[in-house]
Amino acid sequence: MTLAAEVRPYHHGDLRRGLVDAARRILEADGPSALSLRAVAREAGVSPAAPYHHFKDKGELLDAVALEGWDALGEALSQAKKHVKPDQIVVSELGVAYVCFARDNPALYRVMYERSRDKDSLPDDMRDNEESAYCLVRETFRELVGPDISDMDVELATIAAWCAAHGLAEMSSFNQFIPLKAELGSEENFLRAVLAHLGMFARVARPE
Repeated sequence: MTLAAEVRPYHHGDLRRGLVDAARRILEADGPSALSLRAVAREAGVSPAAPYHHFKDKGELLDAVALEGWDALGEALSQAKKHVKPDQIVVSELGVAYVCFARDNPALYRVMYERSRDKDSLPDDMRDNEESAYCLVRETFRELVGPDISDMDVELATIAAWCAAHGLAEMSSFNQFIPLKAELGSEENFLRAVLAHLGMFARVARPE
């Protein structure tokens, strides 16, 4: 059973919003293979031609869905940063929020990266918009280390943290980690422990 009855009819001004919402529901319920402009129109409760007033093809619709995903990720990281406790590591908490977002929105998360992979780049807005997830992580590093560190070092640290969180999001659901999660008390504690240990080998490898 779809949710089309709950969202129809759409007024002209919010049709685009409704189509993106419908696409997200289809993605999470049935995966990317079920997504088409016709299916989105049916889910949104509008005519088959209606989506073409806003998207020329499925690719443009997916780009809009992906952009919404990046915005939602930025909001998730922003909220996580606001609620960091005094005894918590802020960068680790951002990483936990990132992985939890990927876990809770698996189809959306896949679309975000698939659309970026097609263009060989994260969206331009990610690097320039101060409210984006990427810029939030970069600014957090800048706040932690102060003005003396170079812009390149801050950028490289941001890339390292981003790649670590992305890799953890890809692997955190593996069954082999279930015993560690149980021993540490929760999945979130497992994520914090992994992220907190990222710098250990750099310290160990540093010559005396």
